[in-house]
Amino acid sequence: MVEKHYFCLSIVQNSFEMELKFTHDNTKVEQLADFISRLISANEYKIGENLPSINVLSRRYNVSRDTVFKAFLSLKEKGIICSIHGKNYYVANPTKNILLLLDEYSPFKEALFNSLIEELPSDYKVDLWFHQYNKKFFDTIVNDANGKYAKYIVMNYDNEELSGVLGKIQADRLLLLDFGKFDKNGYSFVCQDFDGNFYDALVSLEGELRKYPKLVFVFNKKHKHPQSSKIFFDKFCGDYGFAHQIADGIISESSIEKGCLYIVIKPEDVVGLVKQGTAKKWRIGKDYGLIAYNESPFYEVIGEGITSLSVDFKEMGRLAANFVLTGNSVRDVLPTKIYRRNSI
Repeated sequence: MVEKHYFCLSIVQNSFEMELKFTHDNTKVEQLADFISRLISANEYKIGENLPSINVLSRRYNVSRDTVFKAFLSLKEKGIICSIHGKNYYVANPTKNILLLLDEYSPFKEALFNSLIEELPSDYKVDLWFHQYNKKFFDTIVNDANGKYAKYIVMNYDNEELSGVLGKIQADRLLLLDFGKFDKNGYSFVCQDFDGNFYDALVSLEGELRKYPKLVFVFNKKHKHPQSSKIFFDKFCGDYGFAHQIADGIISESSIEKGCLYIVIKPEDVVGLVKQGTAKKWRIGKDYGLIAYNESPFYEVIGEGITSLSVDFKEMGRLAANFVLTGNSVRDVLPTKIYRRNSI
């Protein structure tokens, strides 16, 4: 069973105390459930072991039986505990619960997700979240998830710096995806190279790019795409003598120029550029060129096909599944592939 969660927010405690002290931050149900979860994470209650009864916990923490029952129900819904006939609660085996924390939805992230779950046996449970590059939300998700999953598959929210909150997760349970110019020593990762591999891909296309007098890298300043790609675009154009420009998105009808080749990161900018070309009755690959970043099934059918530069996100999903199933360390930088079509 696969559960998807989109943009949900729950407040968590950042500190763990072996004695429960209720505060006004959350409800007693939430605090009690979080406390029991942390006791399980600390191995105070072991897998398969019965938890104290509702009556015992009600007296121990001076709360109502209903509060304990609701806390148990919350933990059961999260797969942390199980029960027999609604009573005799015990610690569940978490070895098949997986957290998949991605940055934002896109078709290639869906390809990664589908590849992952296709490789995993049907009894594995994958919780999918998107952090939307929001640090506070990212920290909340990780803090709340810590100790509740067998494996954590995470796209960091920044390419240059590893989130400090990830240090709370056991290194052998964490797999970093996609981003990562930061030090990944001690962690498993499956990433892409947004710099050297991008440069090399452009070198491979150099002959085909020659028919365009100017190259334009459409790099919306709001993108979380690594800024260093701009440096390697400039380097390629300088090394090979191309006139070039870095543009902040295709935002107006006058933006598109005849005879230019556009390298575009965001799918919405691809759509905007194609719409402008269509309005001018220009042909892609003839009047202007277009290369998209990150492969999508849509690029096979737009116009006569859109050339793209991309790592294989299905392979990323397969490698993530292997990490889950075997626990073996993985340290892979996937190659950037060129999907040649008629847009250049």
